Amino acid sequence: MRQADRSTASEVFDGGAASPLVSVILAVRNERNYIGDALVSVLQQDNLGFNHEILVVDGKSTDGTIEIVHRMAAADTRIRVFVNEHQKTPFAFNLGLRQSRGEYVCILGAHAVYDRNYLSSCLAELKRTGATVCGGLVETWPANSSLQARLVAWVLGDSFGSSTRSFRTRKEGFVDGVNFPLMVKQAVIEVGGYDEQLFRNQDNELNERLRSRGHKFFITDSTKCRYFARSTVRSLLQYAFHSGVWNVISLRKNRRCMGLRHFVPFIFVSAMVLSFAMIMGTFWLPERYGRLSALPFLLVLGAHLSCGTVASFLVGLRERSIGALMLPFVFLGFHVSYGAGTLAGFCRKGAVNLE
Repeated sequence: MRQADRSTASEVFDGGAASPLVSVILAVRNERNYIGDALVSVLQQDNLGFNHEILVVDGKSTDGTIEIVHRMAAADTRIRVFVNEHQKTPFAFNLGLRQSRGEYVCILGAHAVYDRNYLSSCLAELKRTGATVCGGLVETWPANSSLQARLVAWVLGDSFGSSTRSFRTRKEGFVDGVNFPLMVKQAVIEVGGYDEQLFRNQDNELNERLRSRGHKFFITDSTKCRYFARSTVRSLLQYAFHSGVWNVISLRKNRRCMGLRHFVPFIFVSAMVLSFAMIMGTFWLPERYGRLSALPFLLVLGAHLSCGTVASFLVGLRERSIGALMLPFVFLGFHVSYGAGTLAGFCRKGAVNLE
């Protein structure tokens, strides 16, 4: 969309009326390396036509995060600090909702920094499009300059790694969910806020309840944020496994909040397991049958590595880095870990307590 078609928040809202208040909610826990930059980027928002407050909900951080927040709060009264006794994300969001004073709420993360026009652009787009929820584009950046950190960011930011429908790869338009969203608070309150039994995917579940009430979601390319991914491949694989488990828990809680794309890694891993079982089951057969039994496994694995190699080549060209040659194996590890987590989730019974 051409920039000339855009409106700013100051143009959208009547200058004679009281300026709307946006309540920014930041759920944090042990974010010492990121919280300062995140808060500065929120404090420096261009807020012509509206005001904003910042509610930092801390999950009993032990790494110095809360000391940084308190120092910044002492210097700027827009920052208010609360303690999340439960130390889980949905409790933090709901606490922020209850304590917020604004007509609008914006759920942001400490692992990101935001363009100066993030709030103003999202607010203007809500008015222009009639949506209830709006967010900007999300750029995935490495946590540091190491090769591992860059590999993690490339995997998460690529459509082969995260799918074309991920918030990390979406383009402007109406969507089924938004990350780092600015929302009409009353709509969120009316559907009951965040489900506190879901320590992950609580945003997906809330989005489904909002969609069922007819609310629309919009992503605008007029603003963006930079999200800093995990720093090691090992932490990426742990994240993938836990996400896979929570997909099953979320599916059991509200089957409409999860889509087919969330289970593609599970389908891939299932195909790998079944085709490998075919190999193991032919040991007592003649050798020629044993060789043929390996074909499905090799086809599944080869197809993934081939697609991963193409994606890696494109990343390498874009980033001008030979390190991208390692991406096919990181893609494979990411998807296997994710799918294995989903498989483990289906095998589990009862509640789990994964971070």
